[in-house]
Amino acid sequence: MNADAARGRLRVLVVTPLGKGGMGGIDRIMDEVRPRVVQASDGVQASDGAQVSNGMEVAFMASRGQGHIAIAPFLTAALVGRLLGRRLGFGPDLLHINLSSHGSALRKMAIARTATMVGAPYVIHLHGSGFRDYWDGASPFLAARIRSLFARAARIVVLGRVWRDYVAARAPEASNRIVILPNASPAPENRRPLTARDGEPAHILFLGHVGPRKGVPELVRALADLPSDRAWRATIAGNGEVEETRREVVRLGLSEKVSLPGWVGPDSVRQLLRDSDIVVLPSYEENLPMSVIEGMAYGRAVVATPVGAVEDVIEDGVTGLLVPVGDAVALSHRLKLLLDDPALRLSIGAAAAAFHGRQLDMDVYVERLKALWREAALVRA
Repeated sequence: MNADAARGRLRVLVVTPLGKGGMGGIDRIMDEVRPRVVQASDGVQASDGAQVSNGMEVAFMASRGQGHIAIAPFLTAALVGRLLGRRLGFGPDLLHINLSSHGSALRKMAIARTATMVGAPYVIHLHGSGFRDYWDGASPFLAARIRSLFARAARIVVLGRVWRDYVAARAPEASNRIVILPNASPAPENRRPLTARDGEPAHILFLGHVGPRKGVPELVRALADLPSDRAWRATIAGNGEVEETRREVVRLGLSEKVSLPGWVGPDSVRQLLRDSDIVVLPSYEENLPMSVIEGMAYGRAVVATPVGAVEDVIEDGVTGLLVPVGDAVALSHRLKLLLDDPALRLSIGAAAAAFHGRQLDMDVYVERLKALWREAALVRA
């Protein structure tokens, strides 16, 4: 640690992919972390824009950015420069690296190497849903570099048991430094009461990238198979293959029941969640999706596939319903079950909200994260 850290102030630099306002799940989480690292009673603004609270100074920098990919090398170079500042006494004491695959991994390897070179320990926060395929399909040289990235980390944050077991198997020397910290979301300020809405069609909500990886084609087929006499409507919100999906919705005669608004901002997401009854995410691949966690926070009945760490938060029939990957028929049956049984919707939603409050609330998340930073900073780089 540098002199400030030795005196009790811990300087943390958080590396995010897109930066403030980014559409990715991890950027949304870090946007919630930002204001919470400042306590209202003693938080002050540091000269470089970092947040200072309880002896901890936290700054955020993007490694990829929200513009053209061509700016990514310049942002990465700026991060490297910030780390090199340790040699002049003003760099961070600890680096928190949010890690995904492909270009993200290559950028983060360069940043982590620099951190090691200047004696700053780093935390790897694995959030990319495709990282297993990326590492398993890497060349021997690249696979060894990935293993070294994990092996040198002071702590490795994963989102669930399946990822803990995977990283431990690929980098066994790091197994005792793996910490499970599931994604989180704030408790909603204006959640609709968990009561049935008489006379209104049940609202089925999808939030995420519109395309095959998230199971949107199966969702559309499942909606088309719902009995025509059921009162329901659906919103499929997100960027991606919106126009292609809209054409399929029209072809199947669902245009009066299914809307596709495209990408929606945080305020609209909150309003959609508040107005929803069922949240659905039939993905083929996930780490731990935010839409599932947010649906639980709002006390909605969630229908999802058992991919990634989803089974860590959804107990089938208790805190949500699980359906096999790629099975539109099973998905339709589960949606019909919830449409036909409002009491089941409400009981699942209530159990989900209670679980969220205990395990997935953002305030709890930030306190665990700050404790983890303190522990990691004591590890010699």
